[in-house]
Amino acid sequence: MQTYLVGGAVRDELLGLGVKDRDWVVVGATPEQMLTRGFTQVGSDFPVFLHPKTHEEYALARTERKQGHGYHGFSVYSAPDVTLEEDLLRRDLTINAMARSEQGVLTDPFNGKKDLESRELRHVSEAFQEDPLRILRTARFAARFQPLGFRVCTETMVLMRSMVAAGEVEHLVPERVWQEIQRALHEHAPGTFFQVLRDCGALDVLIPELASETDFHAAMNALHCVHANNGSTAERYAAVLSRLDEHTCKARAKAMKAPNDCQQLARLATAFAPVIRQLDPVQPSADTLLELLEKADFWRRTERFSQLTHVLGCTLDPAGRHALEALGKAAIAASGVDPQTLIKQGFSGKELGEAIRSERLARIAQATCCTPT
Repeated sequence: MQTYLVGGAVRDELLGLGVKDRDWVVVGATPEQMLTRGFTQVGSDFPVFLHPKTHEEYALARTERKQGHGYHGFSVYSAPDVTLEEDLLRRDLTINAMARSEQGVLTDPFNGKKDLESRELRHVSEAFQEDPLRILRTARFAARFQPLGFRVCTETMVLMRSMVAAGEVEHLVPERVWQEIQRALHEHAPGTFFQVLRDCGALDVLIPELASETDFHAAMNALHCVHANNGSTAERYAAVLSRLDEHTCKARAKAMKAPNDCQQLARLATAFAPVIRQLDPVQPSADTLLELLEKADFWRRTERFSQLTHVLGCTLDPAGRHALEALGKAAIAASGVDPQTLIKQGFSGKELGEAIRSERLARIAQATCCTPT
Protein backbone atom coordinates (compact mmCIF):
# COMPACT_ATOMS: atom_id res chain seq x y z
CA MET A 1 0.00 0.00 0.00
CA GLN A 2 1.53 3.30 -1.20
CA THR A 3 0.27 6.87 -0.85
CA TYR A 4 0.92 9.71 -3.30
CA LEU A 5 0.16 13.42 -3.36
CA VAL A 6 -1.50 14.08 -6.72
CA GLY A 7 -3.03 16.69 -9.02
CA GLY A 8 -3.22 20.37 -8.25
CA ALA A 9 -1.06 20.25 -5.13
CA VAL A 10 1.88 18.86 -7.08
CA ARG A 11 1.27 21.28 -9.97
CA ASP A 12 1.09 24.36 -7.75
CA GLU A 13 4.10 23.24 -5.73
CA LEU A 14 6.18 23.05 -8.92
CA LEU A 15 4.90 26.48 -9.99
CA GLY A 16 5.93 27.95 -6.67
CA LEU A 17 2.36 28.76 -5.75
CA GLY A 18 0.70 28.28 -2.40
CA VAL A 19 -0.93 24.88 -2.02
CA LYS A 20 -4.47 25.14 -0.64
CA ASP A 21 -5.97 21.67 -1.07
CA ARG A 22 -4.06 18.41 -1.00
CA ASP A 23 -5.49 15.27 -2.59
CA TRP A 24 -4.00 11.81 -2.25
CA VAL A 25 -4.14 8.55 -4.19
CA VAL A 26 -3.67 5.24 -2.45
CA VAL A 27 -2.33 2.34 -4.52
CA GLY A 28 -2.67 -1.28 -3.48
CA ALA A 29 -5.36 -0.87 -0.85
CA THR A 30 -8.95 -2.00 -0.35
CA PRO A 31 -11.82 -0.08 1.23
CA GLU A 32 -11.70 -2.43 4.19
CA GLN A 33 -8.04 -1.61 4.84
CA MET A 34 -8.80 2.13 4.72
CA LEU A 35 -11.65 1.78 7.19
CA THR A 36 -9.48 -0.32 9.52
CA ARG A 37 -6.97 2.55 9.60
CA GLY A 38 -9.64 4.96 10.79
CA PHE A 39 -10.53 6.61 7.46
CA THR A 40 -14.15 7.58 6.78
CA GLN A 41 -15.61 6.72 3.38
CA VAL A 42 -17.47 9.46 1.51
CA GLY A 43 -19.22 9.47 -1.85
CA SER A 44 -20.89 6.61 -3.64
CA ASP A 45 -19.45 6.79 -7.17
CA PHE A 46 -16.00 5.54 -6.20
CA PRO A 47 -14.02 4.92 -2.99
CA VAL A 48 -12.90 8.23 -1.46
CA PHE A 49 -11.91 8.48 2.19
CA LEU A 50 -11.26 11.26 4.68
CA HIS A 51 -8.13 11.10 6.81
CA PRO A 52 -9.04 10.67 10.51
CA LYS A 53 -6.91 13.69 11.56
CA THR A 54 -6.29 16.01 8.57
CA HIS A 55 -9.66 15.28 6.87
CA GLU A 56 -7.88 15.45 3.51
CA GLU A 57 -9.25 13.24 0.72
CA TYR A 58 -7.62 9.92 -0.06
CA ALA A 59 -8.95 8.13 -3.15
CA LEU A 60 -8.18 4.56 -4.09
CA ALA A 61 -6.44 4.32 -7.46
CA ARG A 62 -9.05 3.79 -10.16
CA THR A 63 -9.73 3.66 -13.86
CA GLU A 64 -12.79 4.91 -15.75
CA ARG A 65 -14.50 3.80 -18.92
CA LYS A 66 -17.05 5.75 -20.95
CA GLN A 67 -20.48 4.08 -21.11
CA GLY A 68 -22.85 6.88 -22.07
CA HIS A 69 -23.32 10.62 -22.33
CA GLY A 70 -22.92 13.09 -19.53
CA TYR A 71 -21.06 13.32 -16.26
CA HIS A 72 -22.44 10.04 -14.88
CA GLY A 73 -21.84 8.07 -18.06
CA PHE A 74 -18.77 6.26 -16.71
CA SER A 75 -18.00 2.90 -15.15
CA VAL A 76 -15.36 3.07 -12.43
CA TYR A 77 -12.98 0.26 -11.55
CA SER A 78 -11.07 0.49 -8.28
CA ALA A 79 -8.98 -2.36 -6.93
CA PRO A 80 -5.51 -3.00 -5.45
CA ASP A 81 -4.16 -3.98 -8.88
CA VAL A 82 -4.76 -0.51 -10.40
CA THR A 83 -1.37 1.20 -10.82
CA LEU A 84 -0.50 4.82 -10.17
CA GLU A 85 0.14 5.38 -13.90
CA GLU A 86 -3.29 3.97 -14.77
CA ASP A 87 -4.90 6.33 -12.27
CA LEU A 88 -3.01 9.35 -13.66
CA LEU A 89 -3.92 8.36 -17.22
CA ARG A 90 -7.62 9.11 -16.59
CA ARG A 91 -6.91 12.74 -15.60
CA ASP A 92 -7.62 15.72 -17.83
CA LEU A 93 -4.41 17.70 -18.34
CA THR A 94 -0.76 16.67 -18.09
CA ILE A 95 -0.06 19.38 -15.52
CA ASN A 96 -2.70 17.74 -13.31
CA ALA A 97 -1.40 14.20 -13.89
CA MET A 98 1.70 14.21 -11.71
CA ALA A 99 2.23 12.56 -8.34
CA ARG A 100 4.76 12.81 -5.53
CA SER A 101 5.52 9.94 -3.17
CA GLU A 102 5.80 10.33 0.57
CA GLN A 103 9.58 10.19 0.04
CA GLY A 104 9.39 13.18 -2.34
CA VAL A 105 9.92 11.30 -5.61
CA LEU A 106 8.02 12.81 -8.57
CA THR A 107 6.08 10.51 -10.90
CA ASP A 108 5.43 12.25 -14.22
CA PRO A 109 4.53 9.70 -16.92
CA PHE A 110 2.95 12.27 -19.29
CA ASN A 111 5.54 15.07 -19.15
CA GLY A 112 3.43 17.44 -17.09
CA LYS A 113 6.51 19.18 -15.69
CA LYS A 114 7.72 19.92 -19.22
CA ASP A 115 4.29 21.42 -20.08
CA LEU A 116 4.47 23.52 -16.93
CA GLU A 117 7.80 24.90 -18.07
CA SER A 118 6.53 25.58 -21.61
CA ARG A 119 3.27 27.01 -20.22
CA GLU A 120 0.99 24.68 -22.17
CA LEU A 121 -2.33 23.09 -21.25
CA ARG A 122 -2.29 19.67 -22.91
CA HIS A 123 -4.67 16.72 -22.61
CA VAL A 124 -3.25 13.53 -21.14
CA SER A 125 -4.82 11.11 -23.62
CA GLU A 126 -7.66 10.66 -26.08
CA ALA A 127 -9.82 9.74 -23.08
CA PHE A 128 -10.12 13.52 -22.58
CA GLN A 129 -12.89 13.54 -25.17
CA GLU A 130 -15.03 11.16 -23.11
CA ASP A 131 -16.02 13.96 -20.72
CA PRO A 132 -17.13 17.28 -22.31
CA LEU A 133 -16.90 18.98 -18.91
CA ARG A 134 -13.14 18.88 -19.43
CA ILE A 135 -13.55 21.55 -22.10
CA LEU A 136 -14.79 23.93 -19.43
CA ARG A 137 -12.14 22.81 -16.95
CA THR A 138 -9.41 23.46 -19.50
CA ALA A 139 -10.85 26.91 -20.20
CA ARG A 140 -10.95 27.58 -16.47
CA PHE A 141 -7.32 26.60 -16.00
CA ALA A 142 -6.46 28.87 -18.93
CA ALA A 143 -8.21 31.71 -17.07
CA ARG A 144 -6.39 30.89 -13.83
CA PHE A 145 -2.90 30.65 -15.30
CA GLN A 146 -3.16 33.22 -18.10
CA PRO A 147 -1.13 35.76 -16.09
CA LEU A 148 1.69 33.18 -16.01
CA GLY A 149 1.58 32.86 -19.80
CA PHE A 150 -0.28 29.56 -20.14
CA ARG A 151 -2.20 28.70 -23.30
CA VAL A 152 -4.18 25.74 -24.61
CA CYS A 153 -1.89 23.80 -26.94
CA THR A 154 -2.91 23.35 -30.56
CA GLU A 155 -3.54 19.60 -30.29
CA THR A 156 -5.89 20.02 -27.33
CA MET A 157 -7.76 22.88 -28.99
CA VAL A 158 -8.27 20.69 -32.08
CA LEU A 159 -9.60 17.88 -29.88
CA MET A 160 -11.96 20.26 -28.07
CA ARG A 161 -13.32 21.55 -31.37
CA SER A 162 -13.99 18.00 -32.54
CA MET A 163 -15.87 17.29 -29.30
CA VAL A 164 -18.05 20.36 -29.84
CA ALA A 165 -18.67 19.36 -33.45
CA ALA A 166 -19.73 15.89 -32.27
CA GLY A 167 -22.39 17.46 -30.03
CA GLU A 168 -20.77 16.44 -26.75
CA VAL A 169 -21.26 19.85 -25.12
CA GLU A 170 -25.02 19.57 -25.64
CA HIS A 171 -25.08 16.68 -23.17
CA LEU A 172 -23.65 18.70 -20.31
CA VAL A 173 -25.92 19.12 -17.29
CA PRO A 174 -26.64 22.84 -16.62
CA GLU A 175 -25.81 22.51 -12.92
CA ARG A 176 -22.33 21.19 -13.72
CA VAL A 177 -21.78 23.90 -16.31
CA TRP A 178 -22.76 26.55 -13.78
CA GLN A 179 -20.27 25.20 -11.24
CA GLU A 180 -17.45 25.67 -13.73
CA ILE A 181 -18.68 29.11 -14.84
CA GLN A 182 -19.03 30.31 -11.25
CA ARG A 183 -15.46 29.27 -10.45
CA ALA A 184 -14.15 30.71 -13.72
CA LEU A 185 -15.73 34.10 -13.02
CA HIS A 186 -13.35 34.47 -10.08
CA GLU A 187 -10.16 33.26 -11.77
CA HIS A 188 -7.29 35.68 -12.41
CA ALA A 189 -8.36 36.35 -16.02
CA PRO A 190 -12.06 35.37 -16.28
CA GLY A 191 -12.40 36.70 -19.82
CA THR A 192 -9.89 34.06 -20.97
CA PHE A 193 -12.34 31.35 -19.92
CA PHE A 194 -14.97 32.63 -22.33
CA GLN A 195 -12.39 33.30 -25.05
CA VAL A 196 -11.24 29.67 -24.96
CA LEU A 197 -14.84 28.47 -25.11
CA ARG A 198 -15.39 30.77 -28.08
CA ASP A 199 -12.24 29.54 -29.84
CA CYS A 200 -13.36 25.91 -29.64
CA GLY A 201 -17.02 26.63 -30.47
CA ALA A 202 -18.46 25.69 -27.07
CA LEU A 203 -19.67 29.22 -26.32
CA ASP A 204 -22.02 29.03 -29.32
CA VAL A 205 -23.73 26.14 -27.54
CA LEU A 206 -23.68 27.50 -23.99
CA ILE A 207 -24.34 31.22 -24.63
CA PRO A 208 -25.17 31.54 -28.35
CA GLU A 209 -26.33 35.14 -27.85
CA LEU A 210 -22.66 36.19 -27.66
CA ALA A 211 -21.91 34.88 -31.14
CA SER A 212 -21.18 38.28 -32.70
CA GLU A 213 -17.68 39.63 -32.17
CA THR A 214 -19.01 43.05 -31.17
CA ASP A 215 -21.29 41.67 -28.45
CA PHE A 216 -18.65 39.26 -27.20
CA HIS A 217 -15.93 41.86 -26.80
CA ALA A 218 -18.33 44.34 -25.19
CA ALA A 219 -19.38 41.69 -22.67
CA MET A 220 -15.76 40.78 -21.94
CA ASN A 221 -14.84 44.43 -21.43
CA ALA A 222 -17.69 44.73 -18.93
CA LEU A 223 -16.53 41.55 -17.17
CA HIS A 224 -12.96 42.84 -17.00
CA CYS A 225 -14.22 46.09 -15.45
CA VAL A 226 -16.30 44.28 -12.81
CA HIS A 227 -13.40 41.90 -12.11
CA ALA A 228 -11.03 44.84 -11.61
CA ASN A 229 -13.48 46.23 -9.05
CA ASN A 230 -13.59 42.85 -7.25
CA GLY A 231 -17.28 42.40 -8.05
CA SER A 232 -19.47 39.63 -6.70
CA THR A 233 -20.41 36.51 -8.64
CA ALA A 234 -23.78 38.06 -9.53
CA GLU A 235 -22.11 41.23 -10.81
CA ARG A 236 -19.66 39.26 -12.95
CA TYR A 237 -22.44 37.10 -14.38
CA ALA A 238 -24.59 40.16 -15.13
CA ALA A 239 -21.63 41.68 -16.99
CA VAL A 240 -21.35 38.58 -19.20
CA LEU A 241 -25.03 38.83 -20.18
CA SER A 242 -25.06 42.63 -20.35
CA ARG A 243 -25.38 42.75 -24.15
CA LEU A 244 -28.66 40.83 -24.15
CA ASP A 245 -32.11 42.38 -23.99
CA GLU A 246 -34.16 41.77 -20.86
CA HIS A 247 -36.33 38.98 -22.29
CA THR A 248 -33.41 37.08 -23.81
CA CYS A 249 -31.33 37.55 -20.69
CA LYS A 250 -34.09 36.14 -18.50
CA ALA A 251 -34.47 33.08 -20.74
CA ARG A 252 -30.73 32.41 -20.97
CA ALA A 253 -30.10 32.81 -17.23
CA LYS A 254 -32.98 30.45 -16.49
CA ALA A 255 -31.72 27.87 -19.00
CA MET A 256 -28.26 28.02 -17.43
CA LYS A 257 -29.86 27.49 -13.99
CA ALA A 258 -27.86 30.30 -12.44
CA PRO A 259 -28.73 31.09 -8.80
CA ASN A 260 -31.66 33.46 -8.28
CA ASP A 261 -29.51 36.41 -7.22
CA CYS A 262 -27.47 36.10 -10.42
CA GLN A 263 -30.57 35.79 -12.59
CA GLN A 264 -32.27 38.79 -10.97
CA LEU A 265 -29.27 41.09 -11.18
CA ALA A 266 -28.58 40.18 -14.81
CA ARG A 267 -32.22 40.81 -15.74
CA LEU A 268 -32.29 44.17 -13.95
CA ALA A 269 -29.06 45.29 -15.60
CA THR A 270 -30.37 44.50 -19.08
CA ALA A 271 -33.72 46.17 -18.27
CA PHE A 272 -32.16 49.34 -16.86
CA ALA A 273 -29.44 49.93 -19.46
CA PRO A 274 -31.68 51.03 -22.37
CA VAL A 275 -33.77 53.27 -20.10
CA ILE A 276 -30.73 55.00 -18.66
CA ARG A 277 -29.24 55.48 -22.13
CA GLN A 278 -32.39 57.42 -23.09
CA LEU A 279 -32.26 59.71 -20.05
CA ASP A 280 -31.27 63.31 -20.57
CA PRO A 281 -27.93 63.44 -18.69
CA VAL A 282 -28.37 67.19 -18.06
CA GLN A 283 -32.01 67.26 -17.01
CA PRO A 284 -33.24 63.69 -16.42
CA SER A 285 -36.88 62.94 -15.71
CA ALA A 286 -37.55 62.72 -11.98
CA ASP A 287 -40.50 60.43 -12.68
CA THR A 288 -38.33 58.01 -14.63
CA LEU A 289 -35.65 58.02 -11.94
CA LEU A 290 -38.22 57.23 -9.26
CA GLU A 291 -39.73 54.47 -11.39
CA LEU A 292 -36.29 52.91 -11.75
CA LEU A 293 -35.74 53.02 -8.00
CA GLU A 294 -39.12 51.37 -7.46
CA LYS A 295 -38.43 48.72 -10.09
CA ALA A 296 -35.10 47.96 -8.41
CA ASP A 297 -36.91 47.65 -5.05
CA PHE A 298 -34.30 50.09 -3.81
CA TRP A 299 -35.69 50.63 -0.30
CA ARG A 300 -35.70 46.92 0.54
CA ARG A 301 -32.75 45.76 -1.59
CA THR A 302 -30.12 48.47 -1.16
CA GLU A 303 -27.21 46.05 -1.52
CA ARG A 304 -28.57 44.68 -4.79
CA PHE A 305 -29.09 48.24 -6.04
CA SER A 306 -25.45 48.96 -5.29
CA GLN A 307 -24.45 45.87 -7.28
CA LEU A 308 -26.70 46.99 -10.12
CA THR A 309 -25.07 50.40 -10.36
CA HIS A 310 -21.63 48.76 -10.32
CA VAL A 311 -22.57 46.57 -13.30
CA LEU A 312 -24.17 49.45 -15.20
CA GLY A 313 -21.10 51.57 -14.57
CA CYS A 314 -19.09 48.92 -16.41
CA THR A 315 -21.52 48.47 -19.31
CA LEU A 316 -22.65 51.99 -20.19
CA ASP A 317 -20.84 54.54 -22.36
CA PRO A 318 -19.70 57.89 -20.86
CA ALA A 319 -23.06 59.57 -21.53
CA GLY A 320 -24.88 56.64 -19.94
CA ARG A 321 -22.59 56.72 -16.91
CA HIS A 322 -23.37 60.42 -16.50
CA ALA A 323 -27.07 59.61 -16.46
CA LEU A 324 -26.34 56.79 -14.01
CA GLU A 325 -24.87 59.37 -11.64
CA ALA A 326 -28.27 61.06 -11.63
CA LEU A 327 -29.85 57.78 -10.55
CA GLY A 328 -27.37 57.60 -7.69
CA LYS A 329 -28.24 61.12 -6.60
CA ALA A 330 -31.93 60.24 -6.84
CA ALA A 331 -31.41 57.22 -4.59
CA ILE A 332 -29.70 59.30 -1.91
CA ALA A 333 -32.35 62.01 -2.09
CA ALA A 334 -35.30 59.63 -2.02
CA SER A 335 -33.91 57.65 0.90
CA GLY A 336 -34.12 60.83 3.00
CA VAL A 337 -37.92 60.62 3.12
CA ASP A 338 -39.05 59.38 6.54
CA PRO A 339 -42.51 57.71 6.46
CA GLN A 340 -42.81 58.10 10.25
CA THR A 341 -42.65 61.88 9.90
CA LEU A 342 -45.53 61.80 7.40
CA ILE A 343 -47.52 59.51 9.68
CA LYS A 344 -47.15 62.02 12.49
CA GLN A 345 -48.49 64.65 10.10
CA GLY A 346 -51.71 62.62 9.85
CA PHE A 347 -51.18 60.65 6.65
CA SER A 348 -52.32 57.02 6.59
CA GLY A 349 -53.41 54.27 4.20
CA LYS A 350 -53.46 55.14 0.53
CA GLU A 351 -52.83 58.81 1.24
CA LEU A 352 -49.63 57.91 3.10
CA GLY A 353 -48.33 56.01 0.08
CA GLU A 354 -49.13 58.93 -2.20
CA ALA A 355 -47.48 61.40 0.20
CA ILE A 356 -44.31 59.29 0.39
CA ARG A 357 -44.09 59.08 -3.38
CA SER A 358 -44.78 62.77 -3.82
CA GLU A 359 -42.07 63.70 -1.30
CA ARG A 360 -39.57 61.35 -2.90
CA LEU A 361 -40.33 62.80 -6.32
CA ALA A 362 -39.83 66.36 -5.09
CA ARG A 363 -36.51 65.51 -3.47
CA ILE A 364 -35.29 63.72 -6.58
CA ALA A 365 -36.24 66.71 -8.70
CA GLN A 366 -34.32 69.03 -6.42
CA ALA A 367 -31.25 66.78 -6.23
CA THR A 368 -31.01 66.21 -9.97
CA CYS A 369 -31.96 69.74 -11.02
CA CYS A 370 -35.02 68.65 -12.92
CA THR A 371 -38.73 69.28 -12.76
CA PRO A 372 -41.33 66.56 -12.09
CA THR A 373 -43.47 65.89 -15.16
